Amino acid sequence: MSPSPQVRRPLRTAAGVLAATGTALTAYAAWEARQYTLRRVIVPVLPPGRRPLRVLHLSDVHMTPGQRRKQEWLRSLSGLRPDLVVDTGDNLAHRDSVPVVRDSLGPLLEAPGVFVFGSNDYYSPTLRNPLRYLLPDDGTRNTDVPQLPWRDLGRVFTGAGWVDLTNTRRTLEVDGLRIAFAGVDDPHLGYDRLEEVAGPADPEADLRLAVAHAPYLRVLDRFAGDGYDAIIAGHTHGGQVCLPGRGALTTNCDLEPARVKGLHRHPAASAPGDPGSSWLHVSAGLGTSPYTRIRVACRPEATLLTLVPRA
Repeated sequence: MSPSPQVRRPLRTAAGVLAATGTALTAYAAWEARQYTLRRVIVPVLPPGRRPLRVLHLSDVHMTPGQRRKQEWLRSLSGLRPDLVVDTGDNLAHRDSVPVVRDSLGPLLEAPGVFVFGSNDYYSPTLRNPLRYLLPDDGTRNTDVPQLPWRDLGRVFTGAGWVDLTNTRRTLEVDGLRIAFAGVDDPHLGYDRLEEVAGPADPEADLRLAVAHAPYLRVLDRFAGDGYDAIIAGHTHGGQVCLPGRGALTTNCDLEPARVKGLHRHPAASAPGDPGSSWLHVSAGLGTSPYTRIRVACRPEATLLTLVPRA
């Protein structure tokens, strides 16, 4: 028995409202994914009396050759003239993106820089159900796909003088500061080799910075326990789809949603009562999967970290 006309009309109206709402929300999410934003954050980690150090944190660019607006915005960041650039991976989303990333960074490659790789530097993105991002991590990784030219990307960076921190420790002098770095390969893929970088951070350094693509707790605990002043990471996309009043639904790792982006403290695992032994900065990143270019209440970002003396 079919519904009467009196019932069908309200049903059609409701269906039309839902369809219009869904279309409007999708259009907004696609618009927001292109609203590139520069965040400015102050981090008190320098020795007393030191002048501020300007650090540009780039992450999750996910570049394709056709993303001209993103390329132009990224190129404009050279006007910030940072003292140091920290790139936490996932620069690529297409096999032809290496020269595009190089040209978009432009003069930023002339500044001192350090970098690590992310999973989307290694492997091509694929079309997947976006709802899987909201489900608990089942441990599967997108590795049965063609590799991206991550070695070429590494050669561009190291050829410009940037330091590859893949599972290694290095010391650099930047603007008169002796900085001890430690970095790991992508923890999301399980490529991190913490045993290769473990051990107390250099006590003679003016500043100790740790770098990773994905902020998994095992990595944060290790670096905090080893005495690094700050840990810099990306990967989470800030949750990518956030709810007003609630925030991120997921972090795509085991970091809790409350710290999905921005500046927070991370206590050493050996001292859980400590109010915090390392600063943690997680970037919401500049991009998305090329197949799901949407963001909700979470604009794409780069961050200018101004490091200042500790109180």
